[in-house]
Amino acid sequence: MPETVSYMAALPEMVLAAGAIGLLMIGAFGGEEAGRKESSGWIAILILIATGVVVVSQTGTELAFNDAFVADGFARFVKLLVLGGSAAAILLSFDDFRQSKTSRYEIPVLILLATVGMMMMVSANDLLALYLGLELQSLALYVLAAVRRDDVRSSEAGMKYFVLGALSSGMLLYGASLLYGFAGTTSFAGLATAASAPGAATNLGLIAGLVFLLVGLAFKISAVPFHMWTPDVYEGAPTPITAFFAAAPKLAALALFSRVLFDGFGGLVVQWQKIVIFLSIASMLLGAFAAIGQTNIKRLMAYSSIGHVGFALVGVAAGSEAGIEGLLIYLAIYLVTTLGSFAVILAMRREDGPVEDIYELAGLAETNLPMAFILAMLFFSLAGVPPLAGFFAKFYVFAAAVKAELYGLAIIGVLSSVVSAFYYLRVVKVMFFDESKPRFSPAAPYVRFVMIAAGLFVVFYAVYPSPLIDAATAAAKSLQL
Repeated sequence: MPETVSYMAALPEMVLAAGAIGLLMIGAFGGEEAGRKESSGWIAILILIATGVVVVSQTGTELAFNDAFVADGFARFVKLLVLGGSAAAILLSFDDFRQSKTSRYEIPVLILLATVGMMMMVSANDLLALYLGLELQSLALYVLAAVRRDDVRSSEAGMKYFVLGALSSGMLLYGASLLYGFAGTTSFAGLATAASAPGAATNLGLIAGLVFLLVGLAFKISAVPFHMWTPDVYEGAPTPITAFFAAAPKLAALALFSRVLFDGFGGLVVQWQKIVIFLSIASMLLGAFAAIGQTNIKRLMAYSSIGHVGFALVGVAAGSEAGIEGLLIYLAIYLVTTLGSFAVILAMRREDGPVEDIYELAGLAETNLPMAFILAMLFFSLAGVPPLAGFFAKFYVFAAAVKAELYGLAIIGVLSSVVSAFYYLRVVKVMFFDESKPRFSPAAPYVRFVMIAAGLFVVFYAVYPSPLIDAATAAAKSLQL
């Protein structure tokens, strides 16, 4: 389909940004009490739904802002996932912030602004647009991590995230400046031309710029060895915010990672494929082994997410349309499973407050069998046990790697998946076979809704997988290699 140039390409981002500003005004002029009510969260969810409707209404490929912004099938697929993840995170936050008496109207506003940044990242077609979207997302996330100002762990999480995020942004900017210096352009189309030119593979400036750019992006997706912020931030940030971190921003950053490599550096696939394979293997192995000794379930989920970034990068490393299709299916399934897992973590609450120790789940099957069953299914899915959704997610990325003749990467991925199954099974063993601990307080309706919906998805995905597969196949065709 021919590309058209129109500022309507950025209409979803405009709607979302206007909604965020409007919600900020409501909170600012409505007084402190108005800001503490759930109404601001529900308005934010309605804004996200409206934005999703605008995204779905778009067709074809449209360019805007001197081709720095692109709205295509790939962007629309990931944007819908990001919007869904953001809406679910807000839904999960209601009860937790009410119980801790830290509910503020700024929280949904910051989530909306972070989502605008993510949507800009996904549609970036230029290094400057990439950086603007990345920083808009990051600045909002730094504040969200430290939103509980009277909580030392939350403040520490925000500070660590800010310092390491600033370092990664500096590296990314340095890489972008090198690329501009050696390619003479910041647009992905111009970079693709420079990367395909004779001698590009031996142009050290171009290669160095690409490496620094990928290092900056690897920080954002918490790929090893740039993962050090993840466990501390996941543990210290409020649990609904951690659920948001684990879902939406990671999806957007992985999508951006893919677009940069495929649309901007398709001519250097042999060079960047080696970097991605290293990041993938290191992330899978560390995620598999480092989580084994964890007793805090949020830290366990942090290392689990690092491992899953490694699995997702297998699809990118394949360097093919099948690899991107596998990546998109993986991201969709990972999003739902992660949100469901964090809904269960939010339900781990007794009268004296929330608990995070894995052994507090002991005997959950006796005191709350449905919750134990759902968490078991979600963790089996994360481990890749058939016929649950997570098995198909891993199957597609490994199949793409085998098709690309990356046999070693696929074998290491399968072995890492087997190792990681240990710590998921340990939690299941604690729930079903250990002596029971006191019963948890009843979960909030919104938390139960997300938990049950995620459980049903992972269990019954195999019955009707075609809508997701068809959408991912169509979206993958938008990227150019």
